[in-house]
Amino acid sequence: MCPLQLRTLVFGAWLLGYVVFLLSIRRMWTGKYVRSPLARSLFQNMVSENEGAAIETQEWYRCGPDLLGESVRPLFVQSHLDSGTKAFLKRSVDKSGLLFTQLYHSFVSTFLSPLVSRTSINGFLGRGSMFVFSPEQFQQLLRIDPDWSAERLLDLGAGDGAVTEVMGAHFKEIYATEVSPPMKWHLQRRNYKLLGIDEWQHTGFQYDMISCLNLLDRCDDPLHLLRDIRLSLVPNTGRLILAAVLPFQPYVEVGGRWQRPKEHIKVKGKTWEEQVTNMSNEVFQRAGFEVEAVTRLPYLCEGDMYNDYYVLDDAVFVLKASEDRSESA
Repeated sequence: MCPLQLRTLVFGAWLLGYVVFLLSIRRMWTGKYVRSPLARSLFQNMVSENEGAAIETQEWYRCGPDLLGESVRPLFVQSHLDSGTKAFLKRSVDKSGLLFTQLYHSFVSTFLSPLVSRTSINGFLGRGSMFVFSPEQFQQLLRIDPDWSAERLLDLGAGDGAVTEVMGAHFKEIYATEVSPPMKWHLQRRNYKLLGIDEWQHTGFQYDMISCLNLLDRCDDPLHLLRDIRLSLVPNTGRLILAAVLPFQPYVEVGGRWQRPKEHIKVKGKTWEEQVTNMSNEVFQRAGFEVEAVTRLPYLCEGDMYNDYYVLDDAVFVLKASEDRSESA
């Protein structure tokens, strides 16, 4: 047997072993072995209209108002599992069950992860789409009607633009920033106007809304970012919609590795309510913002061959520039 044939045989054996290993973890990809009881009940709920799953997922939205600070308590907006969220979960469960697609994704990720960021891998594969809020949840949080509109939206760190699309329905011009080249391709296909990460602050115009969704804990200088956002908003009417995963754990992705940012925000408190209060009364005030509304939402991500979807706890704030604009850091 020649060396080329031997290498081909070894590679084929390795590939077969890799697939068998993945299939064993996937537990043979049958409905009998659905990994998440919640995912299974949610899927059944789409068919049978059983409300049991909806009740269980209310844990994602639960807040103890008495545990919020006195100044934050009246600003809390109660959210619920709605049809838009259910539709995203169903799509995630369906995509997770595509055997050969998931095998291909896993195979490519294994080879690219030492070289490329996870965000770029997801963008290249067209997977890992995020969900922060439905159109109805967005409108409820901002207290706007479905036909409300304004001029300019800027979405910082827009990813593939799925969440941008929810907000963008209300704006005439949509701008976005993103560092991942594959994600930029997705944004360009949606016809969003891409700006550089050092460009959006110096365009000569201001924005009616800036969104900073789950970005504050993934940048090197979050307080500087907040101050730039404040200066880039239309005076008086401009709003920042900001989502933060709690508990707040800042890390920056460099290549395929995670490291501490150069400067990070320290959020005090052990519970979701305590951290929301601390961010509202200390972090945002230091950056010159005041809270107009806040809600608790699940930060959802499409799954893979191991999980139907991934979920983290989000606090989503609507912020406006305070009249007393503190410059202290």
